[in-house]
Amino acid sequence: MASFRETGVLSEEDLAGRVPPLERLRRGPCAVIECVERIPCNPCADACPFGAITIEGPMVTPPQLDPERCTGCGTCLGVCPGLAIFLLDLSMGEGKAHVTVPYELLPVPEEGEGVQVISRAGEALGEGRVVRVRRVGTTWLVTVEVPEEWVFSARAVKVVCDG
Repeated sequence: MASFRETGVLSEEDLAGRVPPLERLRRGPCAVIECVERIPCNPCADACPFGAITIEGPMVTPPQLDPERCTGCGTCLGVCPGLAIFLLDLSMGEGKAHVTVPYELLPVPEEGEGVQVISRAGEALGEGRVVRVRRVGTTWLVTVEVPEEWVFSARAVKVVCDG
């Protein structure tokens, strides 16, 4: 499999140890930090009101998440300049999941609206339904309901405009 450096797309191998365990996600929303670059950045760690995100060592070290301390509040999503943090939630059961993504385009989707769900590789997965829209800082957070099997791949949404 091609590496992140070659494709620009994170693989399961790149994310090993960064994804919260399934049992944690079944209890409610939890952040997943898909930041693997060694760059000087720490707004997520500074913003987390629960101390769930830490940076061990120099500030260029990618942040680490303690999923047991994460409440899924989403504060970290709104401050991440790389749009590399998402909320995953498997607590609704019935084969459904909620994925919250940072969104910085117009138009902003509305609750109840159908949107196209996009994978981290930029591929269309299918349609999802927007269940929540809120703003944190300057970033909109859009929560979309998707089939459970998309929870680890759905990373963006696209508003499909008529016309």
